[in-house]
Formats: sequence, C-alpha cells, structure tokens
Amino acid sequence: MATQSPVESLHSEASCSICLGYFQDPVSIHCGHNFCRACITRCWEGLEAHFCCPQCRQTALRKSFRPSRELANIAEIARQLSPRAGGAAGQENFCKQHQEALKLFCKEDQQPICVVCDRSQAHRFHAVVAIEEAAQEYKEEIQAYLQALKEEREKYLESRKKGVRKNSYLEKTKNEGKKIVCEFEQLHQFLKDQERLLLTQLADVDRAIARVQEEAVAKVSEEMSHLDTLIWEMEGKFQQPASQFLQ
Repeated sequence: MATQSPVESLHSEASCSICLGYFQDPVSIHCGHNFCRACITRCWEGLEAHFCCPQCRQTALRKSFRPSRELANIAEIARQLSPRAGGAAGQENFCKQHQEALKLFCKEDQQPICVVCDRSQAHRFHAVVAIEEAAQEYKEEIQAYLQALKEEREKYLESRKKGVRKNSYLEKTKNEGKKIVCEFEQLHQFLKDQERLLLTQLADVDRAIARVQEEAVAKVSEEMSHLDTLIWEMEGKFQQPASQFLQ
C-alpha cells in the first residue's frame, strides 16, 4: 500500500467527511469529530433529539457546536498546498505498459486505457469512450442519485412536521442510509486504488527516465574515451620524423 505524502495527509486531515472538501467554518460536535458548520447543520435539520455523528454514529440528546479556529487555519494552509492549486494538476497519467497518456476509458473492464491499448486485442471489441466523457457520465449518475436522495429527504422532513411517523418509513430511510454509507465507502476505496495505481505508474516512469539517462551518459563517456585515444595516437604521429610519418 502506498504511503501518503505529508501534503496528502494534511489534505485528509483538513477535509470534511460529509462534503469531502476542505473545512469551511469548521465546528467540533459532542464526539469530537469535526465538520463544516453548514454540512452538519443540514444533516441535523428537522431533528429534535438523538443527534447522530455522521462519522462514528455516536448520538447525543442535545445539539452542540464548538468552533475550531485552529482547524480553519489548517484547512486554509492545506488549500494553498493542494496540487489542484499548482502545476501538478497538469500532469498526465500514463499507461504502465505502453507509456502513453490514459485518455480513454474501457466500459467493459471499467479502467482507463491509452490509444495503444484501444487498438490491442484485449480491448478491440470493447466499448471505449474518452475519459472525460466517462467521468461526466458517472458525475451525472451521482448527481441524479443525489437529487433523488434530496427529494426523498424533503418528503421525510415534511412527514415529520405533519406528525406522520410510520415505522416502515423509518426502516426504509435507515436502510437507504446504510446503502449510502456503503456506496461512499466503495467510492473511497476506488479512489484510493486509483491513487495507488497512478503513483506506481509515475514511479515506473521516473525509473525508466533515469535508466535512459544513465545509458546515455555511459555511451557519451565511451565515445569520449575513444576520441581521447585517437587524439593521443594522432599527436604521437606528429612527433615522428618525416620518414616514419609518411610511412
């Protein structure tokens, strides 16, 4: 498993587990976990008791927020150090096998591929689209699902306000919550796997470049040694008497 760099660790610690972005006006709740004030407020909207932590599921009878100025400062530092704010955002990911940019996405194998992979026997008859198009499709699916969840949540809140509390509806909501947690855990694992894959590919590229450079230096050194020998022999010829020189 790839070890996180200090910047990646800082990014993780400075991110809200609800919105997955950097903390905005962070607050600490009863169990000690931290969230954006707006995120935890939306999670607890309409609740009158049993306020549950979205991260550890520990509940409290009262709603309590404690602002964390130190965490807000850390989040700002992490935001400034984020690769998305610098030149690293322009780096491409490369195919480990062909050293080509991963610009395509194979729908059958559910993985990014390069143009050489697309022409290979392994992917020749697979459905392949541009990686940006694939990402947009997944974003649209997630957005549609998120909108459906918001609508479902609004219906639930409206029912609570009217005093309609049915056990079957509560059980359905609980199951939906478990499904959401499970799907987000799978998404987190997918992103971690992609991170490990890309870091491995970058390390392979670095080693290949270093190997080519070493071979080039060795070849130049060999050529220079050969030239030095020729120069030494030619200079020796110039020092010979005319009769030997002409021979």
